[in-house]
Amino acid sequence: MTLFEELKRRGLIAQMSHEREIEELLNSGSVKFYIGFDATADSLHIGHFMQMLTIRRFQQAGHYPVALLGTATALIGDPTGKTDIRKMLTIEEINANADAFEAQMSKYFDASAGKGEFVRNIDWFKDFKYLDFLRDVGKHFSVNKMLTAECFKSRMEKGLSFLEFNYMLLQSYDFLHLYREKAVNLQLGGDDQWSNILSGADLVRRVEQGEAFAMTFALLSTKEGKKMGKTEKGALWLDPNKCSTYDFYQNLRNSEDADVVKKLKMMTFIPIDEIEEMERTLSGAGLNKAKELLAYEVTKLVHGEEEAEKVKNAAKNVFGGSGESADMPTTTLSGEDLTGSEINILDLLVKTALCSSRRDARTNVEQGGVSINDGKITDPNNMIEIKESIIIKKGKKTFHKVKVI
Repeated sequence: MTLFEELKRRGLIAQMSHEREIEELLNSGSVKFYIGFDATADSLHIGHFMQMLTIRRFQQAGHYPVALLGTATALIGDPTGKTDIRKMLTIEEINANADAFEAQMSKYFDASAGKGEFVRNIDWFKDFKYLDFLRDVGKHFSVNKMLTAECFKSRMEKGLSFLEFNYMLLQSYDFLHLYREKAVNLQLGGDDQWSNILSGADLVRRVEQGEAFAMTFALLSTKEGKKMGKTEKGALWLDPNKCSTYDFYQNLRNSEDADVVKKLKMMTFIPIDEIEEMERTLSGAGLNKAKELLAYEVTKLVHGEEEAEKVKNAAKNVFGGSGESADMPTTTLSGEDLTGSEINILDLLVKTALCSSRRDARTNVEQGGVSINDGKITDPNNMIEIKESIIIKKGKKTFHKVKVI
């Protein structure tokens, strides 16, 4: 089975600029391709993970990846999918983020000489003169056409800054630069980037009369249909300091029934034949096993096999065994957090980050969604005694241990 066929069967491909040519290109041998990652946070999230799996799939098939860290484009801000302008970051913050990205991404593909590489677009934009950029690049873009792009449409009512309006030109120039300097002729990315990626391929064809292709992949969405990203509800960070390995595992374990097979196809390297066979017979108890398999396989890819085993066993203990595990999410309180040996239930929920505020905590308590050691708490004035440790249950699937020093 070719790479192109597998991508199709896994439901990964969203759009392509030239389907027949891209299929031939992928099947013909080594292709130089790139994917861009703007360094706007100090950790990658699950959306980035999907793109890194793409890099690994392509590299395993013999193709050469260039991972572009957007240290220049992050200064501008991509308006795609946003309702307001991004927070402006300093170059120092962006470089620190890029270092964190590179360290995380290095686990997923080989960037050694001759196998793949990282690049940062500040290297070619830092000395670019604005007038030269307008004359050499800007002349190839139609404002009327740009305004029809989805990445701009969603911002027109709220207001699109001129700063952000330049983003498409910068990303397009990335493709032109990599085509000239590294013979890259294929750009990949999430489907929300289709307009930007297609514009880059068009720029290469206009300026260099070269063969340049665009290809996007289906986005991983929450059950509400929103993209899983670092600012959306339900985000999953890859850094265990921002999202514990246990919470990461449990989020995937709690996937909707209808999404399990789709996620197994898109997010794992389980042979597609096995997943399709599973799909034909999946029901009842098999769904729970499929969810456990999904959570384990993705957690193993992100955090390693040892950590995946720990959280799998922790989840089994919590949900089907003793109700407690050494590897479950834990908050440690000191005597300063308590009045004597007690703490108000609302303060406790906020300190454990199970609720975002006292108001959020009050709502959960009053609606009967909180239990302490299997005892339901419905009074927001309740004081919780903690001598050594307790187990908080929020909803049906969230368990958290609290210890006192």
